[in-house]
Amino acid sequence: MTTTTTIPSTDVRETPEVHADERATYAAARERSAVLDQLIDEQAARDPARFRVLSGDRPTGPLHVGHYVASLRNRVRLQDKGVDTFVLIADYQVITDRDVVGEIGDHVRELVIDYLAAGLDPERSTIFAHSAVPALNQLMLPFLSLTTEAELRRNPTVKEELALSDGRPLSGLLLTYPVHQAADILFCHARVVPVGRDQLPHLEQTRAIARRFNQRYAAGHSVFAEPEALLSDVPLLLGTDGAKMSKSRGNVINLRDSADETAARVRGARTDSHRRITFDPATRPEVANLLILAGLFLGEAPECIAERIGDGGARALKAVVTEAVNEGLREHRARRAELERDPGHVDQVLRQGNARANEMAERTLATVRAVMGMAY
Repeated sequence: MTTTTTIPSTDVRETPEVHADERATYAAARERSAVLDQLIDEQAARDPARFRVLSGDRPTGPLHVGHYVASLRNRVRLQDKGVDTFVLIADYQVITDRDVVGEIGDHVRELVIDYLAAGLDPERSTIFAHSAVPALNQLMLPFLSLTTEAELRRNPTVKEELALSDGRPLSGLLLTYPVHQAADILFCHARVVPVGRDQLPHLEQTRAIARRFNQRYAAGHSVFAEPEALLSDVPLLLGTDGAKMSKSRGNVINLRDSADETAARVRGARTDSHRRITFDPATRPEVANLLILAGLFLGEAPECIAERIGDGGARALKAVVTEAVNEGLREHRARRAELERDPGHVDQVLRQGNARANEMAERTLATVRAVMGMAY
């Protein structure tokens, strides 16, 4: 990665200069991401480890269409190009911002089912859970020694949670969340991390930790390579209520929903009072959001879909969206139903992935201890 992301401190005002710097940084990151994607196309099949990918999800509930179009399809794409793919089920991260874990075991298995239904192959992709890989989590201690409290508090996710906390103290796990993410990425020596724009600061923290470990403990030798961002081209989708798509808000179309449930959720989606359908994200965000969603499943530009609907109004728009989503998820749902009838296979996939991840993590931890002079 040829650029760094500047994370403003908490007392930096949002000035035009700051926005200009962020735009320039993001533009450079996109340019590098495009080059990286091309290299993957050309070379991944010959050298899978060079482009090893780490991505994952928190098991806080069912996955939805936003996950499907933004991450699941991309993971399968990278796997099918020959990339060595690691997919993390971040169960420990569930307790960063909540007091109870809920039905976490069921949520973990639901994630595995959706991964397999989407096309992830457990023989080519390693699917594993945080809590099942002790050596991964032991890397947190040396990595924390390379990170300051001020850096952690400047992290956008931590800052956002602090702003929403209403005076409630942050848990230590939430404050150190960026370091936990670094351990997730570095334990398997991931070289590529698919991220959205808002996650670039997280990845830059990981890069800083890798760089500092090499400098402080390895005399400048490269124990950890600095991972690079593979930016998503999928725009941020809104929920059916026009707000941020969120499992907790209940404004999502879940992958496990039936065709009828999907139709009902789309019927209830917010639009506006204008009969003619146009693609105008600035002034008609809810209509634009539905057009984008349909376009992602149909492989069409939202402007073309809007032109085709014309004066059909919200009813016609919602019919197009419903058909696009239901047809796009038809095979996924069929595979999902088969997997739900075979829980033993789902558990075996997770055990197999956990074993692979443990083997990798123990090797990495052994190297770290040796480099630090702690191999007793």
